[in-house]
Amino acid sequence: MKKLLWALLFVSFNIFAAPVDINKASAQEISESLNGVGLKKAEAIVAYRTANGSFTSIDDLANVKGIGEKTIAKNKENLLLSSDAASTEKKKKK
Repeated sequence: MKKLLWALLFVSFNIFAAPVDINKASAQEISESLNGVGLKKAEAIVAYRTANGSFTSIDDLANVKGIGEKTIAKNKENLLLSSDAASTEKKKKK
């Protein structure tokens, strides 16, 4: 019975995880909000963002080592992009 309660608690936590803005969140916030993304992968996301600028598409996460299409698909509903990234991309095209 205890195992069932722990399993339900774990599943409930993952279902109700808050969406995370990958252009603004810390590595800790990213790791706590995304399934299959631990602190090391979250740190890689932040390092990529720092080196390359804001993500302009959620699919850009696939450029981060250790983040694949399956991880992106699992988390698509919990991923947000700040509006800064979209406006930056528009400025680049002009």
